[in-house]
Amino acid sequence: MAENTYLIRGAAILGGEAEDLLIRDGIIEARGKDLADDDATVIDGNGLVALPGMVDVHTHLREPGREDAETVETGTRAAALGGFTAVHAMANSNPVADTAGVVEQVHSLGRASGWVDVRPVGAVTVGLAGEQLAELGAMADSRAQVRMFSDDGICVHDPVIMRRALEYVKAFDGVVAQHAQEPRLTAGAQMNEGAVSAVLGLTGWPAVAEESIIARDVLLAQHVGSRLHVCHVSTAGSVEIVRWAKARGINVTAEVTPHHLLLTDELVRSYDPVYKVNPPLRTDADVQALREGLADGTIDVVGTDHAPHPSEHKECEWAQAAMGMTGLETALSVVQETMIETGLMTWADFARVTSFTPAVIGRVADQGRPLEVGEPANVILVDPAARWTVDPHKMATMGRNSPFKGKELPGSVVATFFKGHPTVLDGKLNTPYRYPAVSGN
Repeated sequence: MAENTYLIRGAAILGGEAEDLLIRDGIIEARGKDLADDDATVIDGNGLVALPGMVDVHTHLREPGREDAETVETGTRAAALGGFTAVHAMANSNPVADTAGVVEQVHSLGRASGWVDVRPVGAVTVGLAGEQLAELGAMADSRAQVRMFSDDGICVHDPVIMRRALEYVKAFDGVVAQHAQEPRLTAGAQMNEGAVSAVLGLTGWPAVAEESIIARDVLLAQHVGSRLHVCHVSTAGSVEIVRWAKARGINVTAEVTPHHLLLTDELVRSYDPVYKVNPPLRTDADVQALREGLADGTIDVVGTDHAPHPSEHKECEWAQAAMGMTGLETALSVVQETMIETGLMTWADFARVTSFTPAVIGRVADQGRPLEVGEPANVILVDPAARWTVDPHKMATMGRNSPFKGKELPGSVVATFFKGHPTVLDGKLNTPYRYPAVSGN
């Protein structure tokens, strides 16, 4: 049998009709019924759904500098197990990814690991300080070919700086991904502002802090004719503002996290810091609006905002705990539960919001491609009938801060093919893809 040839038999393509896929040398060579190849390793796809590899526009891999929380190696192992073949690594590492040197380091670490395609996100401002633009052009021209820029974790709150960033990235078809949070409205905020925060006596985080920044930035994007991406939309009002902007032809895209599709601020009554996240968990009405917005295309993609933390940063009192949740290994299952099993979306819709559109937003040319002859073989096989219970200690990520601990979820990733190589088989890590040696790289 050829090491680089695989025949997937009888998988439902995008949840539709069962067909065979023949993968050879990293490419889908054939698709159809009753395919045969004597050199191929045969994989039984009966009862499985074949989807394009997922693309995450919002991942925190922590390296360099915060390897106590995650590394590129551990984070990308988690990504492969979760069905991802590409992730965008946010810039809030230490040092910050605000120079060509740092983004090239992250890019090289991703290639050395070989589990998924790692696309570094460059910082918008130097040191995430919000005072002067980072080396956007140099990062775009680097080996990492950065096309997405974000100070995620911190809002680019100065409208002049934001305008300049939006203008600058137009030169290389880049996009600014904004963490929408007006800092003066969220000083000391601990959770969503509402009935639950009033009962618990915790400083509230008002929806308007997010919505006011989104409203400002879609107008700035319209003014300069640039691309804007809104990170982790969390309120019903934000959905309406994005819908309004799109109706007027403004070039804006938006993401929602799996946890904001399922969890509400009622969970904070437990004072368990695993539920402390930025933006905060909102109300059930917000959750329903987010689901509807994702279903009707107002929200373009699902982004995990995978944010691992060392246990000591989460297993402490609420006020001192870090904000963030892990998400790479649970994203598919949560979206299946909230969007597919509720009838709001099909598996084909799932591919649109987790693969096709994220690849377009991040300008990742060889990801998010259709499962057709001649296309790159970034493919996952999913068992939609599987049920599993989340155990953070059995995950590949170093972060144990999963808000779904102990919860039974539907759907599991059986296999992940990255560039035609099976990084995951039978639901377990196999071997990484090894990039061919390139002279001078």
